[in-house]
Amino acid sequence: MASEAAVPARRPNLLWQIGKAVFLLIVLVILLGLGTWQVERLQWKEGLLADIAARKDAPAVPLSAIEAMAASGGDIEYRVVTANGHYLNNKERHFLATYGDEPGFDIYTPLQLEDGRYLFVNRGFVPSAAKEPEMRKQGLLTGDQTVTGLARGKLASRPDGMPDNDLAKNFFFWKDLDAMASSVGLPKDKVLPFFIDADKTPNPAGLPVGGVTIIDLPNNHLQYAVTWYGLAVTLVAIVTISWWRKRHPDAPSQ
Repeated sequence: MASEAAVPARRPNLLWQIGKAVFLLIVLVILLGLGTWQVERLQWKEGLLADIAARKDAPAVPLSAIEAMAASGGDIEYRVVTANGHYLNNKERHFLATYGDEPGFDIYTPLQLEDGRYLFVNRGFVPSAAKEPEMRKQGLLTGDQTVTGLARGKLASRPDGMPDNDLAKNFFFWKDLDAMASSVGLPKDKVLPFFIDADKTPNPAGLPVGGVTIIDLPNNHLQYAVTWYGLAVTLVAIVTISWWRKRHPDAPSQ
């Protein structure tokens, strides 16, 4: 009779042990899954960085090639492109930026193409004191110009946490191509849906300073993978030690 009464008493404990084991197994699978996902992300990020490096070092292509790629949904980011036209210096837009530790603006100027359309060119950085065009007249290029730089796609929406652009003061906190165009009276249907970041070709008197494209793609996936896998190993170690101590209660602890 004592043996029969003991069976129900052990059953809740057995269910508890099974539930705990299932929970620990689920946690282990999640940790291993997160680690594996970070390894996959690491491979993807390394491939992306290698692709960007190859694009930047490739020969320049004509503007028509970038247009065709953009129209077909291709990735135009950081591809070297050449365009011809003349700058509309009286319609430049000012994007808040820094160069080194110096605050100032990147100058976005519409380049009017031979067919009458417009392409906004990030001509480069000027310090805050040279924000207004009359402070850097030598750098206001006139006549036919050829610009070479990196193609950059337009942003679909305002980045999270970014303030509204101040069109009245010509202060742009984010690169809103449509607002840049409309604020200077350019028809939307005649403005190409991407920018060009001009290369480091010097401008007269040194301003704007070209070649200011920042490519900053954090690659911390290896660190994250090690963290998740490390937690998985730690979990297994803790469970193993706990199991061993229960089986050897008289063994001296280290």
